[in-house]
Amino acid sequence: MTVSARVRIEKTNYKGWPNCYRITNGDVELIVTGDVGPRVIRYGFPGGQNLFKEYAEMIGQSGESQWMIRGGHRLWMAPEDPVLTYALDNGPVKIEVAGGVLTATAPVEPLTGLLKQIVIKLAPSGYGVEVVHRITNKNRWSVEFAAWALTVMAPGGAGITGFPPRGRHPDALPPTNPLVMWAYTNLADKRWTFTEKYAVLRQDPTASEPEKIGHFNKDTWGAYLLGTDLFIKRYQADPSKTYPDFGCSYETFTNADMLELETLGPVTKVPPDGTVEHVERWSLHKNVRIPAWTDAELDKALLPLLGR
Repeated sequence: MTVSARVRIEKTNYKGWPNCYRITNGDVELIVTGDVGPRVIRYGFPGGQNLFKEYAEMIGQSGESQWMIRGGHRLWMAPEDPVLTYALDNGPVKIEVAGGVLTATAPVEPLTGLLKQIVIKLAPSGYGVEVVHRITNKNRWSVEFAAWALTVMAPGGAGITGFPPRGRHPDALPPTNPLVMWAYTNLADKRWTFTEKYAVLRQDPTASEPEKIGHFNKDTWGAYLLGTDLFIKRYQADPSKTYPDFGCSYETFTNADMLELETLGPVTKVPPDGTVEHVERWSLHKNVRIPAWTDAELDKALLPLLGR
């Protein structure tokens, strides 16, 4: 066990995986897998619900011959490729703990030649987590890609994201951001609610069709309300750079099993032994209630938590 200030990191068996690590400061806890990954499989209040989805039939398993979603939080490469993006992460990862910081490093992927790493830095108190994602190109040639951080949320909640600051015509004539659709996107689906400032996507276990949209916001953020627990992830995007999928720094996807909050870094041509880094900041909040999906109610609940 490692203790730094109030942060405790200890090896633990989690639902059949013997080499997991629990990180806690007494206010929140995370579980990072060592038998597969890198993955963060749990984030929640001690003794409380896991805000992250767990696929029960895949938890505790390893060594499969095909990619397994499992749940939790993972690191991918973008744009999405039906082969390369789904490189296997079903084997052990190297876990290093130093000064209250945990680093999970996967072996180089034989399929892509990329090495993926997730670094977890939990605040000494409170609910804040810094999650650093790194992808290193171990090929002998340059590879172009973006880091893509996907958080798979437990069913039954609602995903929320905010648009860049709004304005009024004719004072604000230039466009502010793309709103990106996929071939299966259906904006008439009742799971969507769009307001002037926000997009809300509700996870519905009875829904038969998936949904997805993407957009760009310099101050990228996504939130998930599950009961009265609220998860927030934030990322600072760079408008001067090119982002995947017609310029998305944020995407959200849902199906009958779960809902994903996804942030994306810029597309980068990475030389041999070069690394891209993508940093998210997480927080978790209790007793959050949003009685209606309106700008007024969303502002009231979210702006104080976003520091705005």
